[in-house]
Amino acid sequence: MASASKSIVVELNKGEKLNGDNYEMWHRKVQLILEEQEALETLTNTMVEPPIGNTIQHRRDMETYQTWKRKNSLAHIMILSRITDALMCENEGFDTAQDMWIALKDKFGGTSTTKLRSLTIKFDTYREHHNHDMMQHLKEMSNIIRELKSAGHSLTDEQQIQAMILSLPNSWENMKINMTHNDNIKTFDDISRHVELEDERL
Repeated sequence: MASASKSIVVELNKGEKLNGDNYEMWHRKVQLILEEQEALETLTNTMVEPPIGNTIQHRRDMETYQTWKRKNSLAHIMILSRITDALMCENEGFDTAQDMWIALKDKFGGTSTTKLRSLTIKFDTYREHHNHDMMQHLKEMSNIIRELKSAGHSLTDEQQIQAMILSLPNSWENMKINMTHNDNIKTFDDISRHVELEDERL
């Protein structure tokens, strides 16, 4: 079980660190990691060390505090390990994981008009990279759609389909025409399946 948990954390730790443009996905991944490590509560709860005492209640309070302190340290390290070096230098001074979490959310969590416009342009103009295979391309398009939805901008099925078709390489020209006029393609999942099948055929 411990090995399985470790594997999950290692898998979630893969990918880009927070760089300012990927907050939503980064936010979800860190929460999943901290939940797996039973430290998610540190993002919403803080504690102060109990005053000196020797009663049973004091010992209980101290045990609770020590448990929180260990979890806070784990969360603190985890967040720092998932941000760029520049951001780490800016945020390592926070005493609690909660304070750091809030600061990063305040800086990157808001959806400004500029950010929304940037995401929309990225989606409309995204093209397959020559160094990406088609599965990577589909994943990237899906991620942009998810980011736009998180930012409060849900695209219609038709917008998603047209953007996907336009993003395909020139060598797919005939396939692009066929998919444009295929009435069975109604959602992004539909177009993704067609692209996957065509990619396997090629």
